[in-house]
Amino acid sequence: MSTHFDLAPILTGDYGRQILQGIEMTLQLTAWTWVLAMFIALILVTLRLCGNVIVSRAVAVYVSYHRNVPTLVQLMLWYFAIPMVLPAGLQAWLADFGAEFIFSMIALGLCEAAFFSEDLRSGLRAIPHGQMEASRALGLSYIRAIRYVIMPQAVRNSLPALINHTVTLFKNTSLAMAIGLGELTYATREVENYTYRTFETYLVATVVYLFFSLTLMGAGALLARHFHTQNAR
Repeated sequence: MSTHFDLAPILTGDYGRQILQGIEMTLQLTAWTWVLAMFIALILVTLRLCGNVIVSRAVAVYVSYHRNVPTLVQLMLWYFAIPMVLPAGLQAWLADFGAEFIFSMIALGLCEAAFFSEDLRSGLRAIPHGQMEASRALGLSYIRAIRYVIMPQAVRNSLPALINHTVTLFKNTSLAMAIGLGELTYATREVENYTYRTFETYLVATVVYLFFSLTLMGAGALLARHFHTQNAR
């Protein structure tokens, strides 16, 4: 076992490329999952606003499930259990296309959608109820009022919470190593297994996660400041 600190074997050659590929996979998974989660969250919030008690309770059950069941369990359910009930042809297609990435995106997206929807719902509570009535009085349909009047304000109000959960989503991509997706944590583990440089490999992973997490938080702070400046005018 090596006793001196040396990053060169980790950051160069095939091992360096493997870590870079892991970073790329992590960023791709984060981006696609965020889009899926936000899309679902917007639908969930809209359904909760429709006034139908049954629909609202169904959404509440969805949110409760995804907020209270460990994300890793949800991920394993989607990767190991769900495919067993799928048609053989679809299983083969998923295997060829990349089941690890697809199921990671679905599991993490559904989970984060529950948190995003609650963030947006909190933002909605800060909007005066009269704005919906005023929008309808001006001739906007329910959907158009939500899209153009209510939801933009809800997003601004809930931006800090959304940024925090986006950072959580980025970090939770590391759970995908449990099903063999070659993201950063998986790549780090593989490099460590071959080089036996435990400290260096996990130090690199720590720095990368810290860099991107702080970058997301900084971007969120700038965006929040921009919205605050616009509202103050």
